[in-house]
Amino acid sequence: MPDVAEPGLLVLFSGINPSLYSAATGHHFARPGNRFWPALHGSGFTDRLLHPSEQHLLPALGLGITNVVARATARADELSPEEFVEGGARLAARVARLRPRYLAVLGVTAYRAAFRRPKARLGQQDETISGVPVWVLPNPSGLNAHFQLPALITEFAALRTVVLSTCAPTTTPPHDRPGTPTAPPHG
Repeated sequence: MPDVAEPGLLVLFSGINPSLYSAATGHHFARPGNRFWPALHGSGFTDRLLHPSEQHLLPALGLGITNVVARATARADELSPEEFVEGGARLAARVARLRPRYLAVLGVTAYRAAFRRPKARLGQQDETISGVPVWVLPNPSGLNAHFQLPALITEFAALRTVVLSTCAPTTTPPHDRPGTPTAPPHG
């Protein structure tokens, strides 16, 4: 499944791997019940709830999407440890090439496996990937019962706050661009 990415993004979001549904539609996080798009909107990264078919709009907002592992599966637990490690190496190379301001990995277990960081936790990591700061977010899959949408929004919003506070002055963050409505406050 092709990435939605270009050089110099504010945030490159990396899912674990495409679902079978996403692979069939060609749209990231497309499976009904996936909460990526509602969390992205609820946290203020987008001014409205985008449909997965509108993923092409993300780079104009400084956002992109990729995956740790390219192979589509029904569940992430169908991936082997070797696939995670190989995917982590490919993701590191992609990050080195694209140079986003932040890499956001969606799933702490996937991050731990791909980058051999068994003690990683949610939030900003102490280490970088290819010199890019890493933020680990919860997996937005509807199969992740540990995080409901309000908690996902809180985690995504924490990343957005840091991204906006560390943007270079020449970078115009999402919702601060002329003609782009500001998302209503949440909370």
